[in-house]
This record gives sequence, structure tokens and C-alpha cells, in this order.
Amino acid sequence: MPGTNLTREEAQQRAKLLTVDSYEIDLDLSGAQEGGTYRSVTTVRFDVAEDGVASFVDLVAPAIHEVTLNGDSLDPAEVFEDSRIALPGLLRGRNVLRVVADCAYTNTGEGLHRFVDPVDDQAYLYTQFEVPDARRVFANFEQPDLKATFQFTVKAPEGWTVVSNSPTPEPENDVWVFEPTPRISTYITALIVGPYHSVHSVYEKDGQSVPLGIYCRPSLAEFLDADAIFEVTRQGFDWFQEKFDYAYPFEKYDQLFVPEFNAGAMENAGAVTIRDQYVFRSKVTDAAYEARATTILHELAHMWFGDLVTMEWWNDLWLNESFATYAEAACMAYAPGSKWPHSWTTFANQMKTWAYRQDQLPSTHPIMAEIRDLDDVLVNFDGITYAKGASVLKQLVAYVGMDEFFRGVQAYFKRHAYGNTRLSDLLGALEETSGRDLKTWSKKWLETAGINILRPEIETDAQGVITSFAIRQEAPALPAGAKGESTLRPHRIAVGLYDLDEASGKLVRAADGRIELDVDGELTAVPQLAGRPRPAVILLNDDDLSYAKVRLDEGSLAVVTEHLGDFESSLPRALCWASAWDMTRDGELATRDYLSLVLSGIGKESDIGVVQSLHRQVKLAVDLYADPAAREALLTRWTDATLAHLRAADAGSDHQLAWARAFAATARTPEQLDLLESLLDGSQTIEGLVVDTELRWAFVERLAAVGRFDEAEIAGEYERDKTAAGERHAATARAARPTEEAKAEAWASVIESDKLPNAVQEAVIAGFVQTDQRELLATYADRYFEVVKDIWGARSHEMAQQIAVGLYPSIQVSEDILRKTDEWLASAEPNAALRRLVSESRAGVERALKAQAADAAAQP
Repeated sequence: MPGTNLTREEAQQRAKLLTVDSYEIDLDLSGAQEGGTYRSVTTVRFDVAEDGVASFVDLVAPAIHEVTLNGDSLDPAEVFEDSRIALPGLLRGRNVLRVVADCAYTNTGEGLHRFVDPVDDQAYLYTQFEVPDARRVFANFEQPDLKATFQFTVKAPEGWTVVSNSPTPEPENDVWVFEPTPRISTYITALIVGPYHSVHSVYEKDGQSVPLGIYCRPSLAEFLDADAIFEVTRQGFDWFQEKFDYAYPFEKYDQLFVPEFNAGAMENAGAVTIRDQYVFRSKVTDAAYEARATTILHELAHMWFGDLVTMEWWNDLWLNESFATYAEAACMAYAPGSKWPHSWTTFANQMKTWAYRQDQLPSTHPIMAEIRDLDDVLVNFDGITYAKGASVLKQLVAYVGMDEFFRGVQAYFKRHAYGNTRLSDLLGALEETSGRDLKTWSKKWLETAGINILRPEIETDAQGVITSFAIRQEAPALPAGAKGESTLRPHRIAVGLYDLDEASGKLVRAADGRIELDVDGELTAVPQLAGRPRPAVILLNDDDLSYAKVRLDEGSLAVVTEHLGDFESSLPRALCWASAWDMTRDGELATRDYLSLVLSGIGKESDIGVVQSLHRQVKLAVDLYADPAAREALLTRWTDATLAHLRAADAGSDHQLAWARAFAATARTPEQLDLLESLLDGSQTIEGLVVDTELRWAFVERLAAVGRFDEAEIAGEYERDKTAAGERHAATARAARPTEEAKAEAWASVIESDKLPNAVQEAVIAGFVQTDQRELLATYADRYFEVVKDIWGARSHEMAQQIAVGLYPSIQVSEDILRKTDEWLASAEPNAALRRLVSESRAGVERALKAQAADAAAQP
């Protein structure tokens, strides 16, 4: 039986046989306030290439009442099995299918998600269909290359709003009849239904007028900064339409901030859904606003790349996501009026770090992954698909030239509008505009896995003049278990030359201190540097053009170790921070030395996003990569530093808020915990620090984790914040309490019941796993291996993945955990997706063991 899977071969066969014309979908959501099921009626018109053949349509539903094919009634009991309705005896030419079913609301963020806001007790609905979940709402041919038009008719409760891909009509008797969409794929259709609050505007330019809408729940309306969201959106419209030379392809553009969303956002055509945590209830740093802007621009870029032109099959998912990821950063870097022109710093600091981590796991794969079926793609929304792919696209832009790149993209959009493509279609267009042969480039970059390392080789004379300089490229062996072979690749990089400016004390790149070149093969000479005085720092891959791990020569490393925070520009600082973090993860730099490096330079780091990343990385390193015998001392050193920086930060600044959160994450001494309590009750204050709702919860969760707060204090805090966010925070705090009873209760709520909504389950798991509760949690390692396979088989993908990854005993860093994992992998026979997730978690423990050994060896 196929279950809910679909293979690539089945999709290819169906695409050869069928051409889909249109869907008419009639949904009765009038009972949504009460929940349960709803009536779904689908009429599909499609053409068939041969007479008398059979195929199938996809549907996941608790009950099917009618199946009518070309006027003939089919018995649902005979034709419906698993997630498929068999379609026998199809006619050559036009066929008409009508399916009447009862479909189910979900609380997992898949299909039609239903959420009840505790503030107003009203239900709010939204759809999430990527990858294969439109079939949870209406019968369809669930694959991206069978595009069609979609016409929705929705009956909703009185007073509710219904939003879809087409412009919102005036309802009659609470029935909303939408105009058909252009030809799009099933996974980007959308419905958002409920008593949502909205703000409207319009994008106008050169006679073009696109209606804009922003939606959220009324309980968040007071926090909705619509003007700022519209501003970023308009900048994106301006920049993308110019660079793509193709007008926005849909009739309106709505952005809907929805609850309990599993991802950051989803590119539904003209109706983008975004996690409503981006409607900020409390003060956040500029890094959070930047992250929201990148999400907004990412989804807007998808309107062209993904929605207008769509991949044929999911093996090109990487190109869909990588292009949008590259485009978001490029727009922020180059669009006039952008508030975040340093976006490539953020890209290097966050995206590249994610990519390097993913590319060193046993599950690493070529960017152009082998996607055999839906099970493969569901676990492939990873750091290769998004971050490495985008990094390689950035390298491709440098390789062919930015103007040539966008001319190729323009030709691609015009040639394939409203159609489906493969990678070769884009590369062919880029070859035409650039004159570069991209076949070898594609083979080495897109069809191989792993990371290259670039090292400088420098020789100087007695006067410090460079006599020779070369770049050595290495291709380390892939991780054990990874498929494929390592390879040397062509890189387009810049070499930056930096010296200390005596007047400012800053590391500054000289006016002629940038050399851009192609690196290929094992050794590439750089004759341009011969005869120049050796600078203080020579930085390979300056401007972060390529995707590679970079090492510093001995002299540059010595200067960077002392002056990392002194780079005048944020990007070279970010590159050096990333290199230091990478060396720590690889066991080349001891955790204690990484901590020292951070403490010596973080006070000079102006980029708040980098500062917050360093906070996260230091905590992870000390928790998992430090010698266990030294861990408590390192945590004490770090926590003391966070408090000192908190007290020294400018009043009301982003840095002050970031340091407050970092301090709360590891506060441990009685005096530090007393301070958290005093800040909560107001008996102590720090000038400029507003202990608002979200910061209060950060303090409460830490106090619960160390046993200072119990149910009474948590319940009291929830009374102050009886919202969906408050409910999640309270769930985290309860699960974080350091008692056997609290852990048993949290475990049971996740494992023994499937009633928790996705966001609450995630919150419970986050509270359950506390790195300073290793002994308390030790017994749950065996319990994890006892249940995880059954959980995987019984829960939806999103819910099962939360559990499989979140409850793996990652903090139990020991050879025993490696052994237990290996025994389970050998005996349990998990499917490929679950095997991958568990193997990735195992690799984290193995890496931590190596780093702990390196840290122990560095003990003075």
C-alpha cells in the first residue's frame, strides 16, 4: 500500500498521461468555530492522453461520500484506499471528476489548521499545503507540475473574513465566491478564514496598482506595525520588478500573520502566510526586525521564482528556496533605502553557519538532491537546500557577473511563465547571457557534496615583503555514511588585505587591498601579491563570495585573535567569527579558547545579529563541547561576563536587551537568581531595561528550570499573559522544572497523547530538555529508543519530526549514547526519513565528544 507517499516515477507517469485544466472547490466551513470535520466538494476537469487508462487522484480525508467520474458513480469503498482515489477507465480527451468528502481540521500546522485564541475564544483557520497537504482539504493531483486554475467557494461563519489567492469578493449570505486563479500548483493555493484584523494599502508605480493587505488576529492588532511591513514590501516590489523585468504576476498581495505556524512563512500565490511571532508583542532587537524583513522579501521573491515559474519535481526544491534566499539578501543589500545594507554580514553569520553544519553531517547530499518520493522531500528542507544552495548561487553571480545573472533570470521568467522547469532551463539561460560554460561548474557544485577548505600559503623575505602567495584547496573526506566523494571545485573569491590604522585602532582594508580571482585545483598562485609588504591580516574569501571553510595563516591568526573586534567593517568580522566557530566545532580550537576569544572581542562587536549569534554559540559550546570537568567553571565565567555586559550596556539599547536574555539563559548562583526575581517583582531595576512580557517569561522559564519557581508562580505569570504565547511559555516553564514529576508529566503529554497542538508540543519539548538537568533526564534515553519508531508511524510528519529530533538524548554526550543509537539503527529498521534524522542527531553527539576531548587536551 502506498500510504501517503508518492514516488517520482508515479508523478512522472501521471504527468505524461494528464493535463489538468481547472478545479472548482466548495468548502463548508460554517461549523469551524466548533471544529470537527467540514464538507469538501471538488470538481476537477482534466485531459487524458490515452483512452481506457487508469490513474488516481489524491485525498486524505476521514470519509468520502461520492466519487463521480464522467457522470458515472464510483463506490468510495472500492476506489478509495490510503490517500488515493483510483480513477479507472479514463477517456481520451476531457474528463470530469467530482468528489464529495468530509475533511478534518488539524492542530499540526498541516492542511487546514484550526486554532482558538484564548483571548477572544474565536477560531482562526489557515492552510499550509507544502509539500503534499492540499489533499487534506480537497481532492487533487498533488504534484507541482500538474498546474491548473483554482476557483474556491467558501461558506464561513457570520462576520468572518475569507482570504485566498484571488482578490477577496463581497460575500453573499456568508458565502465567498472567488474568481479562478492563474495556472498554479496545488501546494501554493491557500485559504485563511476567521475574524482576522486587517490593514490595507496599495503598491503603485508607473501605472501599476497592486492591492496590499496585512492580517493578524485582533488580539495582536495593537502590536501590528503595518507601516514598517508595507515599507519593506514596497522596497521588494521595486527591486524585484526591476531586476526580474517582469511585473508582479498576481492580482493582489496579502501577508497574513497566522498562529502556530511550523515554518517562517509560506509563499502561497498572492496570500503569503507568516508566523505571527513576527508581530512583536515586546521589545526586540534590530536583528529580529531584520529577520522579519528577510522573511517578507524571501516570500515575495517566490512570487516569481516558485509561483510564476515552478519546479517540475521536488529535486529542484533547492533552486526554489536558494534563489529566494539569495534574492532576499541581495535586495536588502542593494535596494535603495534599505535599513539593512549589511545583510551579507547576516548571511555569512547565519546562513553560511547553518550550511557548514549541515554539510558535515552523515546525511549531507549534493545541492541537487536525489528526491525519490515525498518522504525524501519532507526531510530535505535543510541547510543544504536553503543555505548552501544560496551560497553557491551567490558564487554563481560572482562567477558570471551580476548583470549577466539577472539578464538570464529575466529570459527565464519570460520563457517559462506559468509553467514548470528543470535546473537546466535556468543554467541554459545563464549560459546564453554570460557566455560561460556552466556544465562543469554545475557538476562540481550542484552534483557533489561536502565542503572545501581554503588555506593561504605565504612566503616573505627578511623585510616582510611577500615573495610568493598561493591558495591551497583541500577536499576533506565526507562524513562516515555520506554518499558520494569529495571534490575540488572552482571558486570565485576575493583576497582582502587589512592593516591596523594607528589613528583609529581599526583593522582597515587598504584602497588597493582587494584582489578577486578564480581559484581552481589544488594550488592557485596569486602573483599580484608578490612584492607587496605583508599586511597584518590576509583574509581569503573576503566579501564572502564563495562557499568554503577558510583558515588564516599563523601571522593573520595572531592579529585576529587580539583584534577580531577591531575590523572596521562588519562582514570581515563575521567571517572571522564564523571561522573561529567552525574551528571550535571541528575540535581545532578548544572551547575554553573560543570563550576567551569571544570575551575579548564581543564588546567591540556592533552588529547585534552577530552578538546574539555569539551568545547562542558560546552557550552551545560550553554546554556540549567543553570538557565536562571544566564546564561549570566556564559557565560561571560566561554568566559573570553576561551580567557585566548587561550592567555596562547603554540604557535601552539592543545590546542591553540581548545581554539580559543571555544572562537569563545561564544565571546560576543564588545572587544571580535573586537578581532575576528582583527584576521580575520590580524591587531592583537596571536603567533602561524594560522587563516586558517576553523578557518576563525568559526570567520565569529560567527560574522554573533551576527550581526557584513552581506551579503557583508559573500560573500567576500566565494570569498576567492569558494569550496563546503565554500558554506556550507556561508549557515550557512547567516542563523545565527539575523534578521527576514534572518530567514525567511533560513526557506523557507529548508521547502518550497526540492532543497537543504543534506549537504547544514544541514548547513542552523545549522546556523538557535542559542541559543542566542531564542526570534527571538520563533515563529518558532508553525510553526514546523504545517509542520513536512507533511515534513516527502514528503521527503526522511535522509532529513526529519535532519529537524525533527534539527528544533525542543530544545532551547525553557519551559513547554509550552512540552505542545505543547504533544498536537502534541496526535493529529497528526505520524508514529512510527517520533514519536520517536520528543519524544526524547521533553525529551531533559524536562531534561533541571530539570537541570535549580537544578541550580537555588544552587544559593548562
